[in-house]
Amino acid sequence: MTNQTPRIRIRGLYKRFGSKQVLDGVDLDVMPGTSMVVIGGSGSGKSVLLKCVLGLLEPDDGMIEIDGRDIASLPRQEREETRARIGMLFQAGALFDSLTVWENVAFGLLARHKVTRSEARARADEFLAEVGLAASVGDLSPAELSGGMQKRVALARAIAAQPDIMFFDEPTTGLDPIMGAVIDGLIVDCVKHLGSTAVAITHDMASARRIGDQAAMLHHGRIIWHGRAADLMDSGNAEVDQFTHGRREGPIQMELRR
Repeated sequence: MTNQTPRIRIRGLYKRFGSKQVLDGVDLDVMPGTSMVVIGGSGSGKSVLLKCVLGLLEPDDGMIEIDGRDIASLPRQEREETRARIGMLFQAGALFDSLTVWENVAFGLLARHKVTRSEARARADEFLAEVGLAASVGDLSPAELSGGMQKRVALARAIAAQPDIMFFDEPTTGLDPIMGAVIDGLIVDCVKHLGSTAVAITHDMASARRIGDQAAMLHHGRIIWHGRAADLMDSGNAEVDQFTHGRREGPIQMELRR
């Protein structure tokens, strides 16, 4: 047991869209310096959970604490400063087509820290190098990059602000198995280098075990299992075992879409 304050502490989080209850009392702790992987089926609320922590969605009820402080109760400026400590790797990369690669990487630096363009370019080159890309790639446009290279650039942008917390939304989606493993390795290396706390959502079980120290499964809007990521394939939980092994038969039944 530890008395250490969780980096992220979520209690009784609820979010409804119309008649659909997406989050139904989520409780989750993510300890400092650890990587948490959240798994679950499509529509289980994984992305909604991340968006609530990021402030992109307003929960209907519940509490989200960062370093023991309820972010909803903070003054607006402090709340924005707290959320500015979070880096985000979006599922599709979300690079700006109208900007060069280096401008994408340095976007947050230019917008928030008011560094000069020459300083921002130098910093961008450093972060591109951290994800295994040459400085010359910085002069290209995102459209000139492969899917794997776009993911690397998006990761470089996510770490450029030296975040305390990093979120990864399906980081290996659309990548072949080898490139997926490369991206996972870069994520682990970058998180360790920064000393950041990480939260990733994924359907990819190999990725989940490579990235995560801890894992949790979201089902019907609640966390139904939490444990070591290394135990995902042998959790002893019927729903988790069905999901991680991709079994058609089991307690999880596909709901009809109406």
